[in-house]
Amino acid sequence: MVALVSTVAYLGLEARAVEVQCQIAPGLPAFRVVGLPDKAVGESRERVHSALAALGLALPPKRITVNLSPADLPKEGSHYDLPIALALLAAMGVVDLEAIADFVAVGELALDGRVIASPGVLLAALHASGIEKGLICPAGQGTEARWASGVEIVAAPDLIGLLNHLKGTLRLPVPEPGEVAPPQRRADLKQVKGQETAKRALEIAAAGGHNLLMIGPPGAGKSLMASCLPGILPELTPAEALETSLVASVAGLLEEGRISRARPFRSPHHSASMAALTGGGLKVRPGEVSLAHLGVLFLDELPEFQRAVLDSLRQPLETGEVTVARANAHVTFPARVQLIAAMNPCRCGHLGDPALGCSRAPRCAGDYQSKVSGPLLDRIDLHVEVDPVSAADLALPPPAEGSDAVAARVAAARRVQTARLDGSGRRTNAELEGDLLERFATPDEPGRKLLAQAAEAMRLSARGYTRMLRVARTIADLAGAETIGRVHVAEALSYRRIAPRS
Repeated sequence: MVALVSTVAYLGLEARAVEVQCQIAPGLPAFRVVGLPDKAVGESRERVHSALAALGLALPPKRITVNLSPADLPKEGSHYDLPIALALLAAMGVVDLEAIADFVAVGELALDGRVIASPGVLLAALHASGIEKGLICPAGQGTEARWASGVEIVAAPDLIGLLNHLKGTLRLPVPEPGEVAPPQRRADLKQVKGQETAKRALEIAAAGGHNLLMIGPPGAGKSLMASCLPGILPELTPAEALETSLVASVAGLLEEGRISRARPFRSPHHSASMAALTGGGLKVRPGEVSLAHLGVLFLDELPEFQRAVLDSLRQPLETGEVTVARANAHVTFPARVQLIAAMNPCRCGHLGDPALGCSRAPRCAGDYQSKVSGPLLDRIDLHVEVDPVSAADLALPPPAEGSDAVAARVAAARRVQTARLDGSGRRTNAELEGDLLERFATPDEPGRKLLAQAAEAMRLSARGYTRMLRVARTIADLAGAETIGRVHVAEALSYRRIAPRS
């Protein structure tokens, strides 16, 4: 007899069906796991053996073969422990096959028989919902799995509790959905003294989902303004919160099933590798650009990142997804992020200040800024110069307008965009392209003439031209204007700088 248990393999944000087949046959005692298992899956033999021993069960002195089908699909992760154990128990006659036939099982086993957490439970729950099966998962992740509607969840604290539940002697409690964590504001725009131009650019970036680069000396408030951005962005919709939670689940970052409506804010250090930023590694995991999906990716000290690492962001910024290609698999993660970057004008940071500037100016500025390639800068919609803050500025009272007032205008502009783009699959002006761009972002005649003149004078690329139209559309939305006028185009052009040739 061959015992069958359903489980899943994770490929990016896709859960593929895997069937665990267990056969106990006459022969020399052996316990083998086949079907392209990685080291973690291969080691499950020892964990399963010890977990069964904790229940007082011994493996039969026969040839035990566990096959993970399809055999040509690589299997990675510790979540195969529980389905392998259930298939083995079913083959031994301890568990009724019919009791587990309508379930997908995931979870890691401890040596004492406890079922402990493993990444990707939310993905497995959605997969189970799609094939109309229940889910057996660790007790600590039952709240996470409950976010998938219409799925029977069996949250097992340990193997003995699960066996009692399947036999009907002791029913496990039904888990409740995890909490929706309230958004937490990092900083308020009232803390920013001066910098009216930069704060205006930040508002435009938030309203349209545009990328922003701030250039200024140390201590001018670039990082502070970037930390204010989550406080003025609208909350995630329920569908968007589920999207970001799927990425967090695969990365193992969804704590206690708690889903947040706040937009992600990721700020990796400039020593981050390409795999850390875009995803990859021995076991392909989402990188920072995917963990920031539908949120903000803040790159401070932009030129200090390795140039190859920065250039790896070109495609994700354009397409909204990142594909990690390996010899045995191609894994795609979502990466629709809003890039906020900050940099000093030169290495010493005080270009233009005769008292503090170095003796190599202005050559040092060219050398420093050339570390960021032109094609990457061309993908950044808004470029703003952040002036140094004087002691007199710091002595001024806090600004009358804080994040709440700006967030209200941003929310109003986002509502206009949502209604305009309803049914198109797009969310913000930053995603306008093709027919949508021509339909909704065509300026009036004076605006069109100004944009044509500026495109020639500034030598805008085709990408730069369309990005200016998107920014102008956002500025018009903030002003409550139906049509893009000359004044909106002029302001959009004021935030554009000519990207250096790479």
